[in-house]
Amino acid sequence: MILRLSQLFLRTLREDPVDAEVASHKLLVRAGYIRRAAPGIYTWLPLGLSVLRKVEEIIREEMAAIGAQEVHFPALLPREPYEATNRWTEYGEGLFRLQDRKGADYLLAPTHEEMFTLLVKDLYSSYKDLPLSLYQIQNKYRDEARPRAGLLRGREFIMKDSYSFDVDDAGLDASYAAHRAAYLRIFDRLGLEVIPVTATAGAMGGSKSEEFLHPTEVGEDTFVRSAGGYAANVEAVTTVVPADIDFSNAPAARVLDTPDTPTIDTLVAASNELAPRSDSDGGAWTAADTLKNVVLAVTLPTKERQIVVIGVPGDRAVDLKRVEANIGAFLPIAGEIGLEAANEEDLKKIPQLVKGYIGPGLSLDEPVLGLEGSSKLLFLVDPRIVSGTSWVTGANQDGKHVFGLVAGRDFAWDGVIECTEVRAGDEAPDGSGPLETARGIEMGHIFQLGRKYAEALDLKVLDQNGKQVVVTMGSYGVGVTRAVAALAESNNDERGLVWPRSVAPADVHVVAVGRGEEIFAAAEKLSAELNAAGLDVIYDDRPKVSPGVKFGDAELVGVPTILAVGRGLAEGVVEIKDRRTGDAENVAVEKAVDYVVNAVRQK
Repeated sequence: MILRLSQLFLRTLREDPVDAEVASHKLLVRAGYIRRAAPGIYTWLPLGLSVLRKVEEIIREEMAAIGAQEVHFPALLPREPYEATNRWTEYGEGLFRLQDRKGADYLLAPTHEEMFTLLVKDLYSSYKDLPLSLYQIQNKYRDEARPRAGLLRGREFIMKDSYSFDVDDAGLDASYAAHRAAYLRIFDRLGLEVIPVTATAGAMGGSKSEEFLHPTEVGEDTFVRSAGGYAANVEAVTTVVPADIDFSNAPAARVLDTPDTPTIDTLVAASNELAPRSDSDGGAWTAADTLKNVVLAVTLPTKERQIVVIGVPGDRAVDLKRVEANIGAFLPIAGEIGLEAANEEDLKKIPQLVKGYIGPGLSLDEPVLGLEGSSKLLFLVDPRIVSGTSWVTGANQDGKHVFGLVAGRDFAWDGVIECTEVRAGDEAPDGSGPLETARGIEMGHIFQLGRKYAEALDLKVLDQNGKQVVVTMGSYGVGVTRAVAALAESNNDERGLVWPRSVAPADVHVVAVGRGEEIFAAAEKLSAELNAAGLDVIYDDRPKVSPGVKFGDAELVGVPTILAVGRGLAEGVVEIKDRRTGDAENVAVEKAVDYVVNAVRQK
């Protein structure tokens, strides 16, 4: 196929779009691949669609290789299946809801678990029909509060989602492994570096989950890895828990006046002045000796606002993403929640909590924090707070702190939660060494869903003994439009995009540079011969455009090979440039086609 720039629906831009923050967004718009239709919603132009379709084709080939079959569901779906799994309300404000003229409720699908489950239920009823893997490549919709970074976080996006159906857990393990291997092949063929990391299942549910993250500074996900091979999303990292300490000989806790010490820094300074320690007793007080009690407000899917207090070592900050990922074990959460620091109005309703001096509290007749009781707040602690550890913490009285408050002796808690920031240098939970942190874009996510959706929608089959069993499922997603953005993000330079050959909109970009008819005739002939050799060609045949603009557009568009026909034609040569390396070579006209074909085939 030959795309002629004189006819192609394309207008390149010299300036970055004003709303663009990251390179992929800037360059995909400037090079004429996409155009903004609304916040988080984009129109795909001919060059963009070419790249998108090549990404999709790689995905289809690898899905077919593991025996998955393609289907296609509508994006507009009825409410009832999502009511059955409670996700009509669980999704909260992230769901696009609408009504038809008769008042019936519909949604624009953010994901299709329910529809896949019901489809299999409708057609299959025996273990002989399984295992089964189905997939689709379809538009998804999520009402992002702050769509940003172009295609990386939008309100409409294209996703490949597949689902496996098995009779038992062993079958699920096999399906999961097959999809995992297929994903690694997909990203390898795309030329996109990814790191599989352990992840939390979140609202999807299930027993096992992994994300495939593309390392980049513009990524919204933070992950950690060790030299020994451990890798996990920060939400899924588990803390190396210290051993319990014998507190039988620990001195009694005492309350001291510590005026004007509402922060950890001021408390540490006052502690070293009021109650200095010798080196044999642990040396100078530090933030790590303090117990910081963070008050959070959780807005449940029911809109109820619940206050939770989390005790953490004073040298650690609370990571709200980790709290959100793990707090479901302690609250009746089924869906999206809101999570933020408690505000002044929240604290006014609980006068026992004295801002800046909150603690489990020796000084109260009825401590407000601690184990069950309708009058007490839910009190969770970081895993480092184990029995026998001694802390400096608030006394729930203005200007007072407790020294030597021993966990397990002087205060109790309702549960242990992974909630604090994960730092570079923390030990990996598997003992494989210290962790380093990095940022990445989530390119894929795979889940062992188990029986959550099958039970909710009554998907059962008859087993070998003629008994009905609930089918076990896996869910596997790849961000297709996000893959285009990630490739653009990691394949560019100061002049424009530099596509990998596997997804480039063409194999070669032919540029006619000059005004002589012989130049355009030679460029036309070479384009036809390259096309006859099986290559996709972009041919810049615009007659009244300067060489500078043509070369600028060629480099901006980012096809891997640029063939320029210009003044060298008089000497029987054309210039062939490798867009990825910048290397250029003069090649005899009669050898140019073979030269380019060999370059493409050596990808």
